[in-house]
Amino acid sequence: MKQHLSVLLLLATAFGTSAQQKKQITRPAANYSIGNKKVTVYTTAEKSEYRISKTETLNFIENKQPFETEPCIFVDPTVKYQTMVGIGGALTDASAETFARLSKKNQQELLEAYYNKDKGIGYTLARTNIASCDFSSDSYTYVKDGDKDLKTFSVAHDEQFKIPLIKQATAAAGGKLTLFVSPWSPPAWMKDNNSLIKGGHLLPKFRQSWANHYVKFIKTYEAMGIPIWGLSVQNEPMAKQIWESCVYTAEEERDFIKNFLGPTLQKSGLASKKLIAWDHNRDQIFQRASTILNDKDAAKYVWGIGFHWYETWTGSGMQFGNVRQTHEAYPDKALIFTEGCKEKFDVNKLDDWTLGERYGYSMINDFNTGTAAWTDWNILLDEKGGPNHVGNFCFAPVHADLKKDKLIYTNAYYYMGHFSKFIRPGAKRVGVASSRDLLQSTAFLNTDGKLVVVVMNQSDEKLKYSLWIKGEAANTTSLPHSITTLVVE
Repeated sequence: MKQHLSVLLLLATAFGTSAQQKKQITRPAANYSIGNKKVTVYTTAEKSEYRISKTETLNFIENKQPFETEPCIFVDPTVKYQTMVGIGGALTDASAETFARLSKKNQQELLEAYYNKDKGIGYTLARTNIASCDFSSDSYTYVKDGDKDLKTFSVAHDEQFKIPLIKQATAAAGGKLTLFVSPWSPPAWMKDNNSLIKGGHLLPKFRQSWANHYVKFIKTYEAMGIPIWGLSVQNEPMAKQIWESCVYTAEEERDFIKNFLGPTLQKSGLASKKLIAWDHNRDQIFQRASTILNDKDAAKYVWGIGFHWYETWTGSGMQFGNVRQTHEAYPDKALIFTEGCKEKFDVNKLDDWTLGERYGYSMINDFNTGTAAWTDWNILLDEKGGPNHVGNFCFAPVHADLKKDKLIYTNAYYYMGHFSKFIRPGAKRVGVASSRDLLQSTAFLNTDGKLVVVVMNQSDEKLKYSLWIKGEAANTTSLPHSITTLVVE
């Protein structure tokens, strides 16, 4: 693995500035010229040593019109879609507690591997939990029972592990890390089931107190030197879990935003914070978005719609069509992937190549259906897939074998890196189409003019193809079960 990281030390990334999605599509008058541009290819492939490795440099040759027998990835950089906000992962209690148990040497290695844009994969986005979630060692809140005025509010719990990790990650990212926050449950006494777990609903009499709680959390963190970019209303509001959870129907979330959370943020000077609705799976995303965003008094407070990938628990595939329909119906609202991980941890499957391919498949399709930001779940877990106070152990891109003080990089880390390292905040997604369904692709134009094309091959076949842009083609080959990033500059 050290060998893989040494390869990463040689890689360079493009850097842009963050911006939110403005329009669904733009077609500027200016043409994109190939000129003397070259293509640098970075590859990660199964049954090879390639891990974001620079594998070749390509030149363009004239090819005005490919025949249908010539597999191509067609790119039109003048057709532009959403603006990239960022790519990253969650800084949970579990990640922070595991991080704290690493040696200083491995702590530094992990921070560099995730957040350094030259030596690592350049994460620019993060999420953290407001109070406890399943990936905490125990359940906890920030206020004492019955304190509706929040006079006892304190984040002292977070000061031991989570806040130090967030600050170190921010420093490793160059001093700026786009962070959003999400609650898993209000305090038990604010809910009709008097419990942090197993769903329950927020009691109407505590809606204002709960809205005030978000403000308290944000202002407390910011006073401690941690800027908060945005917040979601509720993690997984239609899941009744054995861990921290709270149920909101679409109408309840709409009315809480409209009558309590939105106005409270505004009155508290936090109107600029990006408010994210839904924060659950793709299966019900359109129903939730239409209910909330068709109400102009609620919609005016909402920056975007967040979603997860766990609709697959039903046996369904990933429902990208629902994301696309939501984007087409509400193009003025951003889409943000707020959480995803491989469930049911098994230490014997840390090398399973489908881990990374699940990430690549989701990211390509989410971006191609309008998603402007993409957030993995825990950045780090231990050798058991935790800690987790209810035994809901899962995979992360990097695991720590705490007994051996060793970091284990799964292929998911490298698959995510093929996007996060090269596609920077402020980049515009551009037109791309593959002439073969075995080659999946997305493309972005960075603010520095570098064009980034990501191509994934989940098949057992070695596939020759051409990267075709404006009558010029660069010929290459996609290895079986591989992902490549092609940088045109």
